[in-house]
Amino acid sequence: MQNKSSLKRRDLLTYAAFGSAVLATSKNATAVPADSVSGAAARPKYKMKKSINLWAFPYPDKMTLRQCMQLAKDAGFDGIELNYDLESDLSPKAGTKEFTAIRKMADEIGIAISGVCSFLFWPYPLTSNDPAERARGMELADNMTQAAHDLGTENLLVVPGAVHMPWRADHAPTPNDVCDRRAREAITKLLPQAEKLNVSLNIENIFFNGFLMSPMEMVDFVDSFSSEHVKVHFDTGNIMEYQFPEHWIPILGERIKNVHFKEYTKKGSDHSLEAFRPLLDGTTDWPAVMAALDETGYDGYLTFEYFHPYLHFPEALIYQTADSLDRMLGIKQG
Repeated sequence: MQNKSSLKRRDLLTYAAFGSAVLATSKNATAVPADSVSGAAARPKYKMKKSINLWAFPYPDKMTLRQCMQLAKDAGFDGIELNYDLESDLSPKAGTKEFTAIRKMADEIGIAISGVCSFLFWPYPLTSNDPAERARGMELADNMTQAAHDLGTENLLVVPGAVHMPWRADHAPTPNDVCDRRAREAITKLLPQAEKLNVSLNIENIFFNGFLMSPMEMVDFVDSFSSEHVKVHFDTGNIMEYQFPEHWIPILGERIKNVHFKEYTKKGSDHSLEAFRPLLDGTTDWPAVMAALDETGYDGYLTFEYFHPYLHFPEALIYQTADSLDRMLGIKQG
């Protein structure tokens, strides 16, 4: 059975490379007619949804949260992913009242909140050697779970641990086995509230943290909890330095609950956030990624994650991303 599945996937990826309409027979893709002007074979059309992370906007320096949501809506996004921080509209200073108001604002604008994300798992790792950091990380993760519920989203991105963080000179490496044990203990403690609130703890693949370095390790970690509320937040860019997202996707399969689309180029040697690019300006094999996601049956959000709002005309990045996603989804053909 496994060999048949592998052959089927390879066939699909081959067809995708040539733009074949054969992909129309896959789970969520539909056939579209060939371009009558250029004569080029039509690309498959997918039913996944477009989302964008708030980090792509000049928030809060130049735009309010409402302005960001409205811009995303105007550009054609179905959803927006919000970030939990220590100083923002989404922070420990806010509570159910404030989060419910944000959810209402999104409803008025007509855009969904596709998930909650945070950088706070780095200053407060759930597997830190410092007990105070671990405790604060658990407290913040609990807060994020409640915030996700109040915001009306099932998706909370969770970084379960880190063996090493190159950007933190003050952080001593955590041995692999200790990291794994602490991460499993942390998710086990967070899970009861997540299940109660119907929030999915979506484990993100990182690579730079030295933990869950292969799709098989991710599968073992997620499956060990035997819960529908522990899934995967798959990030295409985080593994691109040495691996390939289209290889991970079939192995993770239906465990994928949410997705980050980060563009990356293998042509450079920059091992920082600067290595990530606007969509399509890199070396990711997007036709193969789309076909692989479709074959798993994924029809959720594709969230563009980018950390550098444009200094001038920041709305250009938002519209460019929406256009790129439209072409990847087959909405725009020419």
